[in-house]
Amino acid sequence: MNPYKEKTNRLQRRAIYQTDWQLKKRIQRLFLILLGLLLLHTGAMVILEGMSFQQAFWLTLTTLTTVGYGDLSATTAAGQITTIALMYITGITLVTLIISDYIDYRFYRRERIRTGRWRWNMINHILLINSPKQGGTQYYIRLIQQLRANDDYKTTPIQILTTEFPNGLPSELVELGVTHFHGSGTNPHDLSAVNIHNANHIIILAKDANDVSSDSNTFDTLHRLMELNLSKRCIVECVDDNNRGRLSKLGVQSILRPVRSYPEIIIRALIAPGTEKVLEDLFTHENDHPHRYEVSTFDMTWSDIVCALIQENLGTAMAYIEANGEVICNPEAMDKIDSKALIVLVKTEGAPSQQDVMSALSHHKERKKAWDELKGK
Repeated sequence: MNPYKEKTNRLQRRAIYQTDWQLKKRIQRLFLILLGLLLLHTGAMVILEGMSFQQAFWLTLTTLTTVGYGDLSATTAAGQITTIALMYITGITLVTLIISDYIDYRFYRRERIRTGRWRWNMINHILLINSPKQGGTQYYIRLIQQLRANDDYKTTPIQILTTEFPNGLPSELVELGVTHFHGSGTNPHDLSAVNIHNANHIIILAKDANDVSSDSNTFDTLHRLMELNLSKRCIVECVDDNNRGRLSKLGVQSILRPVRSYPEIIIRALIAPGTEKVLEDLFTHENDHPHRYEVSTFDMTWSDIVCALIQENLGTAMAYIEANGEVICNPEAMDKIDSKALIVLVKTEGAPSQQDVMSALSHHKERKKAWDELKGK
């Protein structure tokens, strides 16, 4: 950011905080003065007009609010002069000043909320730290929509801690019930402002999915949270796999690659910890990955196919493809499968060949046939 612009932003933030504080103090002071005037006028009516305290206080309030029922009024010259001085001139002027200052206070409060300067004091919330450099708004929309689609997080408060959105969150995010605080996860004051200790989940996003230096910012933020004994609540993104070990030593819940096109991985890490690892592997051609085998099957149940591959240690059948090209996922165990191809989750290193898969299915058929014949005898 431009140094001059950053300095201007700091001065603007300081001006808002000072104005906010000054207005609250001024309103409090005016209220105290007004209260003193009310009591003084009430006492004057008791002494000068011979009214009871209740009558004097009623007259004071109806005069101050300009209602003027006319059931009671000052009749002596001294009482009338006192009412003019304390109520008509001073009291009503004070009420006008209080209303004016309160409107100003509401304006500055609204401005602080809009620009991310307001402390919400949330509890049991989800905190998102940092904004992706590319497509941050759309990524947030998809991520939060996926969160809201889950029953456990439909009404969970969500807050974003970021230096982006200095002029306010996009309306699409506001409509999803999101708030933000303008700050950084590397700043202890900003972490305190978002009630970090009361957050249920903390998600630290990589600032730039294509820049390994983003890991330095993530590490700094995570280290501060580790010092607060909060790292176990954290799901973090890591750009360079070589940095995973450093992050893991800080005791994080989960470490993920930044996959901007698929924020659902983070949702799985929240809802079912551990499943995000399986999904992450599916996006890369390493460890485990799904592979298509052009193998026809007939007169075999889905459970037969799954067992045949597992028994030969070849992988896990995930789906099959019918002759018309439709992919059928997770069929019933006893469904008869008539397919032209299988989708199998295999180890990247030492993935079985098509012939291996065909042999495994053939051997399973032979074993099953022999077993059926043995039972028949």
